[in-house]
Order: sequence, then structure tokens, then C-alpha cells
Amino acid sequence: MKQTIIKLENVHKDYKMGDSVVQAVKGINLEIIGGDFIVIIGPSGSGKSTVMNMIGALDLATEGDIFLDGKNIEHLEESELAQIRGKKIGFVFQTFNLIPTLNALENIELPMIFQGVPKEERIEKAEEILESVKLTHRKYHLPNELSGGERQRVAIGRALANDPEVILADEPTGNLDTKTGSEIMKLFKDLNKKGKTIILVTHDIGLLNHAQKILKIKDGKLEQSINKKKMIENISKPIIKIRHADLERISDSKYTSFCPICDEGTLVVKRHPKTLEIEPIDRCLNCGQRFEYIDYKTLK
Repeated sequence: MKQTIIKLENVHKDYKMGDSVVQAVKGINLEIIGGDFIVIIGPSGSGKSTVMNMIGALDLATEGDIFLDGKNIEHLEESELAQIRGKKIGFVFQTFNLIPTLNALENIELPMIFQGVPKEERIEKAEEILESVKLTHRKYHLPNELSGGERQRVAIGRALANDPEVILADEPTGNLDTKTGSEIMKLFKDLNKKGKTIILVTHDIGLLNHAQKILKIKDGKLEQSINKKKMIENISKPIIKIRHADLERISDSKYTSFCPICDEGTLVVKRHPKTLEIEPIDRCLNCGQRFEYIDYKTLK
């Protein structure tokens, strides 16, 4: 029987902004089971990054309880929490967060140093991991000598260094082209088949095909009823074109509109700061429908 690895019970997270209090997370209950492949989606400002930080035990709740491996992290000293977190969870970030002065092998070794693993054992394990992510031939290269896909593979290798049960990835394909992103997703799927619990936080609804479970965060709350089949059907539908006249200007660089399909998802479009062209939008985060803006060159 698979065990619960991470559990959030009635979790709230508030931040003080001057004299105001911002409620980033509002009463979330969540249970993550070993072997899950979860994709967490939600628009910017929805609270999903805050939820990710609490799932990864990087942040504590203002109210409620967070359990990691059955232990309430609210009651742990930071040193004890860091040890448990280092063994149980591997982190992968959109911007890779590799140490620029360390080569690929040394970057993968780094988490093992913090866990007190002897040098010979660290090197042997790091070389095994590099082989598993197909980067043995690049092990002595610095991050600036690697492509974006290679750097993300090193980041995933580093996440695997202490053989964690959970891989938590924040926008892991966000800085990659489509082909490289697909290769990274295949790597995550292979890890999941080997028993790793995968949790991805993303704006990209195209990743939903890989998920066993989909969690949607909206206004700091968790929406449980996500129709994966319908969202994937919408992704495969023809692209809908929206004229610039249907957009509402909210700043010099941003325009907004409601999704005409579900009338709920808010589409935020950005204008390129140099060319002043509107960047075509991808998908509605609520229903998955794809969009493209036309006549955006003439947008005032």
C-alpha cells in the first residue's frame, strides 16, 4: 500500500505588505501519495508558487499544519527540517539555479556534501546520475558551456543526488524549446515509472497529458474538480483568433480579456518592450482552449 508523503491540513499563508495583509493561500487541504505524478496549474498570482514552497517545506504556514514524512514541520528546528528536506525532496527550477563556477559533476555532487556523503561515494554516485541523464560526455563542462536542455538535465541530476522520494519542479520546461521540453518531460515520466513522486508547477497546460492528477490553484484555494479529458480536448481544438479590439488595456505593456469559451479564465497578454508587438497567447489556464491574437501590430 502506497504511503502519504506530504500532507497539508487547512493551510493558510499570509504576507504583510505595509499595513495590509495579503492572503496568498486560503485553507488548502492536500495529500500527496508516493508514486503520484501531479501537475499544479494556475494563473500568475493564484498562490501556486506559495503552495509549492510549502509542499517542499521551504516555507511554513501562517495557520494549519504541514506534514513531511509524517512529521509536522511546524515543530521542527530549521537544521532538522533541512536534513529531512534534503533527503526526501529534490528541487528543479525554471532557471536551473546551477552554481556557475562548478562543472556538471560538481553541481550534482553538491547536495551530497550537505548530507555528509564521503567524496569517493559522491563522485561515483554523481557519475551514475550523469549517465542516467545522458550527460557523461559533458561532466567537466561549466553551466555556461551547456545548452538549456543540458543545464536542465544537470538540475534534474542534482535533484536526484540524495535519492529523494519526491521531485518538485517549478516550470521545468519554461525556458526550453518544444523539442527539448518534450525530452525533459520524458525524463520525468521515466523517473515516475521507477517509483519517484513527481510534482510539477506550471503555466503550460500542454503538460497535462503527463499527469495522473491535476490540481488547480485559484485565488489561493484548491479546486478539486479538474476535468482533464475536457481540457486536453480543448488543447487539441483549432486555435481561436481574438482581435485586438476585444482586449482591455491594463498598463503600458499588458492587456487582458476573458476567455470566450469558459468565460472564466483571464487571458493576460504582454507587449514586447522593444518591438511593441503583442506576444501571441498560448492557452486559457481554466479550460485549455488555445488562442492567438491577430492585428496585434496595430494595437495602440
